[in-house]
This record gives sequence, C-alpha cells and structure tokens, in this order.
Amino acid sequence: MLGSGSATPTLDRHQTAQLLNYNGDYFLIDCGEATQYRLIEQRARPSRLKYIFISHLHGDHYFGLMPLLSSLNMGGRTEPLYLFGPRGLDEVITTTFRVSNGKFFFPLHFQSINPDVPTLLLDLPGLTVESIPLDHGIECTGFLFREKPYKPRLLRERLPAEVSIEALKTLKEGHDVLNDTGQVQYAAADYTTPGPAARSYAYCSDTRYNERILHQIQGIDLLYHEATFRDDNAGRASEVHHTTARQAAALAQKAGVGRLLIGHFSSRYKTYDGFLAEAQEVFANTELAIEGQQFPV
Repeated sequence: MLGSGSATPTLDRHQTAQLLNYNGDYFLIDCGEATQYRLIEQRARPSRLKYIFISHLHGDHYFGLMPLLSSLNMGGRTEPLYLFGPRGLDEVITTTFRVSNGKFFFPLHFQSINPDVPTLLLDLPGLTVESIPLDHGIECTGFLFREKPYKPRLLRERLPAEVSIEALKTLKEGHDVLNDTGQVQYAAADYTTPGPAARSYAYCSDTRYNERILHQIQGIDLLYHEATFRDDNAGRASEVHHTTARQAAALAQKAGVGRLLIGHFSSRYKTYDGFLAEAQEVFANTELAIEGQQFPV
C-alpha cells in the first residue's frame, strides 16, 4: 500500500497508489502525487513496472504519473510499458511531453477504458484483469485481478511406469484417460489432486455505494474499497460520490468476499480507529489499508 489518503494529502497519508506483485511482475494501480518516492521508500524498483492502471482523472489518482514516466525515460528504460486508463489520459501525456519538447525512448502502449461496461483489459498466461464500472460523477473504473484456474497436479507415485506422455497430458487437464474400447483406463480422480485455489483481488476506487458491481466481485478473496468518510458525513459522501466505511463493509458482506481493505481516508479525520470500528460492525474481516504494509492474497 503506497498511498491511502484522499484528495488532500497529510504528512502521514499520501495520495492513492498501490503496487501489486504477481509472480515478480509489478502492476501499479493508480499513481497519486509522489508515487515514485513511495516506490523508492518501499524498495520497489520503478524499472520493474510492466503495467499501470489509472482509475480516473482526478488529480489525487494520477498526478504522480508524469514524473514517474519522466524518471523511467531518463533512467534508460527500453522495455515496453502498458498503461490502461480513462479517455483523455493519452492527451494529457502527449501534451505534457510536447510542450516540454520531450519524447519517449521506450514503447508506451495506452489503452483507454470503456467506463460503462466491464471489459477484459489484460489476458496473461496465469492472470486476467478486467474493469469494474464505478459511480463517481466522472468516468471511473475499478480493476479486478483474477488468477486463472490451476491445473490438477499429477500423483506420479501412483502412475504405472508404462503410462504414455499423451495420457499424462490428458490427466494434467483433469480428464480421464480412455482405452480403445472407451472404458476408463486411468481416472483423473485416482492420479491427480486439485491444484491450489485461484486467487482474486478487486480494487474499487472512488465511488458511491454501488450494488451494480456485486456480480463482479462476488466471492473474491480480497476487496479494496474506498471509505473516504465515516457515518458522521454520510450525506456528504453521497453528494460528492464517495462511500462511508459502513457502506463499504455492507457491500463486502453482500458480495461474500473473504477480506475487506478500506482506504482513501479524508484528511478531516486524524485517526483511523473510527473507520475500522464502523466497518467491523458490519463486516468483521475488515482491515485498514495502512501505507507501507503488505497484504498477501
């Protein structure tokens, strides 16, 4: 967790940014002001970034992007960088580099996000990323990271020595091996064990309470959801398209998620205790998105 504060930063809360490490690949989720400093503080080399996801064009979620891109450029990066964000972000980047007479020395691939419908953004060998339409007054999306199902593991100690390579491939796919007469020769249940459960993480950036996303986040392992306000400012939360801690917990409960992280705390609150207490009254397995902490999925 690189930044879990809202629009106005404080000395101990930075603007929104998260780093997801999946099998050594770095995914940056939002890029508030000073994100590159936060990466350095956490000993996470910015050069290892492969994918960046920007939820919307409010400054506290992307004002750190241009300095980060500039540093990567000056650092001699040559590897491609893949950027996903709202329409207009490409114009911001192009204009900034044009007026500063700059140019990229590495391929920057930008894909704009449809804010209205869930869309598959990235399909990697072991992981998919899709957008989550949110309700924030301007175009805004969350992101759902979902591992693909693992294949069964072979129980090699049970397999006969004469089993063929083709039969092994079939068993690895979880299918029975049939003989020439169509009868089961090797049952997958006898010679394999299920692989580990696929993991999932959903990031819900700035948004009002929105049950329309329940079908997307149903049963996921870890949900991050903004909780800018507490109950004492519930009216203000709705007015400015934000969520309270209690509302975030209610959504987590209805979606049946494993764990809930809440963040994007307003600077008007000096401590976190009230956020956690209100959320845990509804959803006990709630944690605070404290900056600098890691949250394994």
